[in-house]
Amino acid sequence: MPPKTHLDRLAIGLMILFCTIWGVQQVAVKIANAGISPVWQAGLRSIGATVLVGAWALLRGVRLFERDATLWPGLLAGLLFAGEFALLFAGLQFTTASRGVIFLYTAPFVVALGAVWLLPHEHMRRAQWIGMALAFVGVLVLFGENLLQPAGRAWIGDLMIFVAAVLWAGTTLTVKATALARVSAEKMLLYQLAVSALTLPLLSRLLGESGVFAPTPTVWASLVFQTLAVASMSYLGWFWLMRHYPATRLSSFSFLTPVMGVLAGGLLLGETLTPAVFVALALVGAGIWIANRPGRG
Repeated sequence: MPPKTHLDRLAIGLMILFCTIWGVQQVAVKIANAGISPVWQAGLRSIGATVLVGAWALLRGVRLFERDATLWPGLLAGLLFAGEFALLFAGLQFTTASRGVIFLYTAPFVVALGAVWLLPHEHMRRAQWIGMALAFVGVLVLFGENLLQPAGRAWIGDLMIFVAAVLWAGTTLTVKATALARVSAEKMLLYQLAVSALTLPLLSRLLGESGVFAPTPTVWASLVFQTLAVASMSYLGWFWLMRHYPATRLSSFSFLTPVMGVLAGGLLLGETLTPAVFVALALVGAGIWIANRPGRG
């Protein structure tokens, strides 16, 4: 399958599915936090997904250990991936999740800026910038009121989560701008899962987390969902898309994830769904549509 310049129906459908899964993941993490410490939880998820994706690759006969100049880019992508989650979870100790979402979803803009130098073939048109800005306004409509409230030391967490967003964007750019862009989605993902499987449990211990402290069937089911549906299946699909479609256009869909997370919280946890949720969904949808319209000519 040759690389494409625009998203087709398959890519759009998969991105909506993945953003929905990632939105439900926000609910799953909340549930699992009741019994497993956050960074330890992320480490367990990476360990389980490494086993699953590795087994899948072996069953399909994917070459994982050939010399293809991906070792150093792969290790860099893995460290960026692990650092993103470490900073995200650590930052949430200082700031609120709703404030954190705003800073985390600056990542698509960092991808777009980095693409100017690293991915010149993925030129961003004015309409794409406008569409991404409109989608970000949708996120602000949903979560922005928290920025106006007294924050105290929240700026520490905000800064950490902004750096996590930069690392998230760095992972995307590393995958697209290096030899990783030429290997299978399985190998792309395994670099990141394996490095995070090694580093996140160690970080959890350094942070003094208690690990698994209330193992209930619901908590384990949440972890299984994160391991199988999120870190294995959806991430594998995401990196397959990254290999064949423009990163800047794919990244614009990520604004849909926090809105889907709020909707999932309303449907699965009984949380209140205000009119702002649906206004935000409309703005994000309009922004994604504008950002992904084919240019004239």
